[in-house]
Amino acid sequence: MTLLQDYGLTQELLLILAIDLTIAVLLLTAMRYLQGWSVKVNSSHELAEKDNAAFGISTAGAVLALGIVLTGAITGAAAPDYLTEAIGMSAYGLFGMLLIKVGRVMHDKIALNNIDKNAQILKGNLSVALVDAAAAVATAIIIRASLLWVEDLTINTFIAIGTAFVVSQLMLVLLTRLRENRYSTRNQGACMQEALAKGHTALAIRHAGHMLAMALTFNAASHFILFSPTAYVTNLLGWLCFSLVMLLTLSLLLKLVKLLVLARIDLADEIERQHNVGLASVEVAISIAIALILTGLMA
Repeated sequence: MTLLQDYGLTQELLLILAIDLTIAVLLLTAMRYLQGWSVKVNSSHELAEKDNAAFGISTAGAVLALGIVLTGAITGAAAPDYLTEAIGMSAYGLFGMLLIKVGRVMHDKIALNNIDKNAQILKGNLSVALVDAAAAVATAIIIRASLLWVEDLTINTFIAIGTAFVVSQLMLVLLTRLRENRYSTRNQGACMQEALAKGHTALAIRHAGHMLAMALTFNAASHFILFSPTAYVTNLLGWLCFSLVMLLTLSLLLKLVKLLVLARIDLADEIERQHNVGLASVEVAISIAIALILTGLMA
């Protein structure tokens, strides 16, 4: 016990950590079953009997997304008492689950409005599942950034988190539309969503990477936007302006870096027409690497 105390791990802190861990495990378990309930199927049957890899990828994205959100709820600072800690952790966790679910519905209805995502996943479409999982994780990364940005546990706190969430969904839709427009221009009017429905894995990997990269750049927002509990409009405009600037900056940097790193390679032909999964993976790595570097420089 003395050794633990030397590292600042008191009995009270250990109990608080135990409370946080218990609530986190319960929420992660609930998220796994929520995946099945939301599409009216038995998740155990889909995962273990049908061996539906697409459903597994989608579920994995949801569970990982919640885990990311929970890291924003666990600050490491001890609450005044155990009940306050349990309430705070549960409130942030449940609110995070709600936003992830709402985000997925919005992504289905608005971003992927030309296909039935749930039906595609239940049929085993890995491409659609990859995009779905990436959208959930991207949403979670942004929710985590907003959790680290806010202070205290009040109704204004949840309004501020909701503000960042709304902006993030707008950016995901905007990004999807931009990617769709580029794909259509380069492929004689073809629809990116229809390509995903047909199982275009390379295209799905690349689009997933762009969504994750965009989400990562949002982390810098918490360092630039001053949290003001009652400044609802200011918070909204701050997140909106910052996200647009970061999306533009990221797009320009990616275009430049890919011209250098992937010189003399026709990405449109290789990924979109030849379904080159390996090259799509390299592009994803570049996108995420640039986003991380950009975020690190601004933090």
